[in-house]
Amino acid sequence: MPQLSITKVFTYEAAHALLGYDGLCANLHGHSYRLEVTVCKPALPASPGFVLKSEAADPKTGMLMDFSDLKRIVHQAIIEPLDHALILNRDTDPVLIGHLRKNYRKVACMPFQPTSENMVLDFARRLSELLPPDIRLKKIRLYETATSFTDWEND
Repeated sequence: MPQLSITKVFTYEAAHALLGYDGLCANLHGHSYRLEVTVCKPALPASPGFVLKSEAADPKTGMLMDFSDLKRIVHQAIIEPLDHALILNRDTDPVLIGHLRKNYRKVACMPFQPTSENMVLDFARRLSELLPPDIRLKKIRLYETATSFTDWEND
């Protein structure tokens, strides 16, 4: 079945460290993240030429979803809590976390290792809970660096 999809791109800054990791990412470090969120729904063709039906009474006719609505949802679920945050595994030493929270406003403790792979899984859950029922989350791409990214795709 044909599908329509839209994608919105977001950027945010965050720091993280991987608890117990043996490589460089065990150290506190930051990234300029780039997040691409794609949503979709089936397209219902009106003719063999796949021209979509429209109803003039609906100001959003012809839109899968208003980009500003998608932006609001992504900002609420991901950008606001994580932009300029320190993201740590919640199993990090609680005394250290307490000191960090006393001195810094945004310390996000996740129930997982804050890798890009785990974060896209978490983002998919967060966004799926907030999207309208007729809209399906299709893909999330999270760039950790300009040349390294993780994809999550809904089959």
